Amino acid sequence: MTFIMNGRITSAERVYLFPMDQIKPRKTLPLILLGLGLILILASVYYLYRNASPQSDFPTVPVPVNYSAPQLSLLDVQSGLHSLTDYRGQVVLVNLWATWCPPCKQEMPTLQTYYDEHIKEGFAIIAINDGDPTSDVLQFVKDYKLTFPVWLDPTYRATEQAFKTLNLPSSYIIDRNGTVRLMWVGGISRQMLDKHVTPIIMENQ
Repeated sequence: MTFIMNGRITSAERVYLFPMDQIKPRKTLPLILLGLGLILILASVYYLYRNASPQSDFPTVPVPVNYSAPQLSLLDVQSGLHSLTDYRGQVVLVNLWATWCPPCKQEMPTLQTYYDEHIKEGFAIIAINDGDPTSDVLQFVKDYKLTFPVWLDPTYRATEQAFKTLNLPSSYIIDRNGTVRLMWVGGISRQMLDKHVTPIIMENQ
């Protein structure tokens, strides 16, 4: 569009008006929403992975109990027969476990380290396997380099009869007099061992 001003021809900026239904929406907002969606998805994946990953610690704490240790005799992985009464005079951690149990696997290195540090103080661990084939148990002992006694329980005498539990892992602390003092359901952390088991080991030292 042109105008004549002061005898000169000038041009003016053209202005176009479009119906609203013909205006294309901006692409910025969808891109922002897409980015936020991706962030939320990644955050969710990270949260699920973090909670599914093995943790170095367990939130479970022991429950104080007070009853006589059950009568229990089983074969170990070398086919030797042993009884809980053989350990009278020691502090014993009885650990009921299975090769397929994730928290059982997670706590084993902690149990082994604690055992190594306190064996000279009259502390023992008896890991009683709950029904796995002997070959699987032997492989597990080899893989985790376990040096404490491992007993076999193919008929579930320890879980169903002696300690009356269906939970794995479950652990029990028997003092030097043969009294069950603590019990765990779930994995054992080093913090809980130091806090609750070490004082029992130090009794009457």
